[in-house]
Amino acid sequence: VKLVASNKPAAGVINIAQNAGIETIIIEKEEFFRGDAYTGFLKERDISCIVLAGFLWKVPARLIRQFPGRIINIHPALLPGFGGKGMYGDFVHEAVLSSGEKESGITIHLVDELYDHGAHLFQARIPISREDTPATLAAKIHQLEHENYPEQIEKWLKMSTPG
Repeated sequence: VKLVASNKPAAGVINIAQNAGIETIIIEKEEFFRGDAYTGFLKERDISCIVLAGFLWKVPARLIRQFPGRIINIHPALLPGFGGKGMYGDFVHEAVLSSGEKESGITIHLVDELYDHGAHLFQARIPISREDTPATLAAKIHQLEHENYPEQIEKWLKMSTPG
């Protein structure tokens, strides 16, 4: 990990990275949406892949073109259902529960120019119980994320890193 970027200055990952000696940056919204504002910054640091986690902004097309097939994200539901703009946090869990689905899970996918649309790299599933609430489902999903995302990132990096 060469750099940790966040759009939230109070994000816990910032302190974790700083304590580990990893460079951090707080992304400014207006600058980010200009499309190429951070591409030079990332090139200067020899960044080859981007891993998103809890990042809710749509990634600009110019940044996606700068890192084709090299931006990964995790979604707290089984895509292609329950994805798209506004489908995050309790919103996604409420939608899953309201639908009557028998299971939920996570989807790790490549980022393209549409919300939650890129090629799926991995999915993990869990059963939904009749007693589940958005909060209990979120806790189960969070556990799945912690169990699977690091391993899947490692696999993906081995396949996608140039050279």
